[in-house]
Amino acid sequence: MKTAIVHEWLVNYAGSEKVVESFTNIWQDADVFTLVDFLNDEERRIILKGKKAKTSFIQNLPYAKKRHRKYLPLFPKAIESFDLSKYDLIISSSHSVAKGVRTNKNQLHICYCHSPMRYAWDEADYYLKEANLNSGIKGLVAQSILKYLRKWDLKSADNVDYFIANSNHIAKKIKRIYNRLADVIYPPVDVEKFSLATEKEDFYLTASRLVPYKRIDLIIEAFARMPDKKLIVIGSGPEKERLKAKAASNISLIGYQEFDSLKSYMQKAKAFVFAAEEDFGIIVVEAMACGTPVIAGNFGGTTESVVDKKTGVLFPNQTVDSIVEAVKNFDVIAKSINNSEIRIHSEKFSREIFEKNIKAYVDEKIQLFKTNPLRK
Repeated sequence: MKTAIVHEWLVNYAGSEKVVESFTNIWQDADVFTLVDFLNDEERRIILKGKKAKTSFIQNLPYAKKRHRKYLPLFPKAIESFDLSKYDLIISSSHSVAKGVRTNKNQLHICYCHSPMRYAWDEADYYLKEANLNSGIKGLVAQSILKYLRKWDLKSADNVDYFIANSNHIAKKIKRIYNRLADVIYPPVDVEKFSLATEKEDFYLTASRLVPYKRIDLIIEAFARMPDKKLIVIGSGPEKERLKAKAASNISLIGYQEFDSLKSYMQKAKAFVFAAEEDFGIIVVEAMACGTPVIAGNFGGTTESVVDKKTGVLFPNQTVDSIVEAVKNFDVIAKSINNSEIRIHSEKFSREIFEKNIKAYVDEKIQLFKTNPLRK
């Protein structure tokens, strides 16, 4: 079947782009469509196998490379502008509008959903506040745009024949927001790029982009209460200075680290600490691929990758008190945790398994479609 792969934007090599990488591994002759494509040569080689994506009119708008998200109100029109009429199979990788491409009854559309549009639903208030759009005339305009995006988002879900969610956490959101069932296939984690280290040093690690929803502030405040425990924070972002001001003498913020350095810290850490409510949380599995136990929240996608008291410790609430208690609980069981077993557990989320599962799923739906192509 002639195949099109659709993704929101290609500007770096992160979690959702790693899914697109697997799609182009499997469907090598597929054409890729995206709102904007500003990948460098190495990223293009990895994700697109050296090909160029077909882009929308947003690619040519002023400052699109750095500020493409500013054109959010235009995203629905841009994604609908793609002519996919000559394709039999459409696979969308969607966390915003990719699922909204126009299709017809003779096409099969399968959506791998990283999340329903965050800034339209569960995290709308957060995004409005961060952009200072929660009051005044600008606030009224933003609310009007938000209303439009929600209406469009709900309607565009009808363009999808099958939803795949990247976790049960996201499958529940898809059911709640779109009233659609979704099958779960966990995203690819390059566990083979990490290796087991059984000798750990006496420090805890967290790594993330330093933005509010990652809740690095809670982790820093928790370790400030535990001066006998060392914490290393890897990452950069707009929260950097605010977080530095919160850090006590036992806490080191060392900024962005290249892959080899990040991997080394992950291998040596006593435990990796994670407080965000993520769709899945790839970095958590990467830590476990180093044989490093994880202290994470019992909410979001991490509930599906971290096994409490076996590969780490789960804490119930997104609070400082809950993190402090979890670290204390970890200290009690630390000697009983088997680093090799943690590594083995991480391999369940490998890219190889993801690609095998995705291909089998799509092949199954293609066969169903061929027997009943006029379902829509």
